[in-house]
Amino acid sequence: MGKVIERIRLTNVSDPARTVEVDAVIDTGATMLVIPVEMVQRLGLQKFREVRVRYANGASEAKEIYGIVTVEIRGRTGHFDVLAETEGSQPLVGQIVLEQLDLVVDPRNRCLAPNPASPDMPTVEIL
Repeated sequence: MGKVIERIRLTNVSDPARTVEVDAVIDTGATMLVIPVEMVQRLGLQKFREVRVRYANGASEAKEIYGIVTVEIRGRTGHFDVLAETEGSQPLVGQIVLEQLDLVVDPRNRCLAPNPASPDMPTVEIL
């Protein structure tokens, strides 16, 4: 499967005038929404806490969590915390966002699509 990139809109929940649109990599190996620190500053987000991040290469380090943003992708929206990554890094959309918005990766067309089992609105599973 090739790289999947989607245009997303991020809006500061506390200050809706602060919004950005950006191309983000859909990373099914990532957990959270990750954006570069300069985008966090542009959105005017508040720091909530720090977490330890483990990278694919095995390295780990402390990173800051900010929020809250409204994420819009493919006509679906939700509210999320963001992990601030180093300046110039590529925004990533991880599994938490994909699960909550009930979006699936279409590998043939290299894009996201609403879950075919719930095309009209996201479905949340409670088991």
